[in-house]
Amino acid sequence: MMSWHWTYFDVDGHPASQASSTQFPNQGDAETFIGQQWQELLASGVESVVLHEGDRTVYGPMSLRPEN
Repeated sequence: MMSWHWTYFDVDGHPASQASSTQFPNQGDAETFIGQQWQELLASGVESVVLHEGDRTVYGPMSLRPEN
């Protein structure tokens, strides 16, 4: 069974120093996590995220900044 995980990126598009090792059993759980944690991630320097299922990129990069 594939696990789902996020990769975090800084403002320059480089991998962020924050660990993105949290694994989720499904896409819904991964998206719920980002929905609950995006403000804390943004405050710690994460600007965008990419969702992966195993080695496959599902979508992203997705900005954590609210649209104006």
